[in-house]
Amino acid sequence: MEHVTAVPHPRSQAPVSARSGRRSLAVALLCGALGAAVALLATRQSWSEGTATVAGGAFPLTARGSDVTGVPAALAIVGLAALVAVFAVRRSGRLLVAGLLALSGAGTVAAALTGASDSSALDAKAAETTGDTSATVAALTHTGWPYVAAVGGALLLLAGLLALRYGRLWPAMSGRYERSGTPRPRRTAEAADPDRPEELWKALDRGEDPTGA
Repeated sequence: MEHVTAVPHPRSQAPVSARSGRRSLAVALLCGALGAAVALLATRQSWSEGTATVAGGAFPLTARGSDVTGVPAALAIVGLAALVAVFAVRRSGRLLVAGLLALSGAGTVAAALTGASDSSALDAKAAETTGDTSATVAALTHTGWPYVAAVGGALLLLAGLLALRYGRLWPAMSGRYERSGTPRPRRTAEAADPDRPEELWKALDRGEDPTGA
């Protein structure tokens, strides 16, 4: 006897797709917004510390993330904008924006990890402080904030990957306006029925003969 494999009805798969779309949308929004906020916050913190030798002794120096590299903050803003733009486009446009979101996250991670061991920002401050262009920072130490920025980039990357995988199930902005940018015409009011009692009285008030005689 031949075995027949049951094929699920398309309607039975629709609720599952809808649930997956809602869950992935919620996770992507949370990861994207949180990732951008974390990356921006981390770039404003101290990434490295050291000292410069001056006449009076050792002068403390500090470099924030924005001093080391401006890439994570810039890409975090781009990623946040891409997260919002995902809902303004459809089909291939949504895939392109989702790809931009993922790339923003990946770039944030790479830039943050690269800046975690960077000393050029403090060397520049040491040269400026001492007035010696060949001066370098001493007692160099690094904080954990670059890795926090990398975590923010990873969250942006996850949001982008979710948008690439499930973006087709997500809703788009309202279609109240046509592609041309003009509002759709409103429905015109139906013509009044001259045989209705209120219309007859209005005709009499205007001095008209409602019977048409």
